[in-house]
Amino acid sequence: MNEKVLTIGHSPDADDAFMFYAMTHDKLPITDIKFEHVLTDIESLNKRAMRKGNSGQPLLDITAASLHAYPYIAKEYQILSCGASMGKGYGPIVVSKEKKLNDTMEIAVPGEFTSALLALKIYRGNFRYRVMPFDKIMPAVKSGEVPAGLIIHEGQITYADDGLNIVVDLGKWWLEKTGLPLPLGVNLVLRSLDEGLKHRVNQAIKDSIAYGFAHEDEAMTYAAMYSRGLDIKRVKQFALMYVNNYTLEPGKEGRAGIQEFIKQAAALKLIPDVNVEFIS
Repeated sequence: MNEKVLTIGHSPDADDAFMFYAMTHDKLPITDIKFEHVLTDIESLNKRAMRKGNSGQPLLDITAASLHAYPYIAKEYQILSCGASMGKGYGPIVVSKEKKLNDTMEIAVPGEFTSALLALKIYRGNFRYRVMPFDKIMPAVKSGEVPAGLIIHEGQITYADDGLNIVVDLGKWWLEKTGLPLPLGVNLVLRSLDEGLKHRVNQAIKDSIAYGFAHEDEAMTYAAMYSRGLDIKRVKQFALMYVNNYTLEPGKEGRAGIQEFIKQAAALKLIPDVNVEFIS
């Protein structure tokens, strides 16, 4: 039987490595689909899906993307019902050597289309910001190059190691504002794929997540390879922040969080207003 080759893009981070461990190590009984994994940072995946830069690159069949980017690519992609990154009461943070964020402070941010930036815009309105690679932001804040930085990935649990303070906690703010989890990333699938194939892809990712939960030690050992130096305890802490029950299936609460995030951002004219559409 000929294999159907599908490209799948995700970040080279501990949480994604944990999520896709079973798929990348042939732990699942998938015999007629071959997944080619494309690993790159989330903002590059956003721009590829939006056809910004590198115009010769084809669209990926399946891709992780920031929810911020979704309204710009909704004509070509649908949201899979598994693989979402969201946290209830926690999320991206703004850190500084200062203990309070003032109105004129420039903030380094990890990408124009990251959901962290969109959440901060909903929270703060207009502000001065500078786009930097996510892994350069904390060193820039620590050195004084920028007074504050919007932190995603492992920095959310290591910021204090560099003597920095949380001046905005977006996950806590969003929960207090809405009572819902803060959605950050989603997994998308091309609309043009066969409907049955979409569902098989969705199930494969869900099975991979479930395998990671059931075989945590081996999946975390693999995830540690993508943790940028975290010890295994912190690898587990970070990975399970964003690979959780909402990742398996967002459910009514998770879907409401996604809908509300899009609704509030669109009401402020920060993004186009679109219907949020999961595969049926």
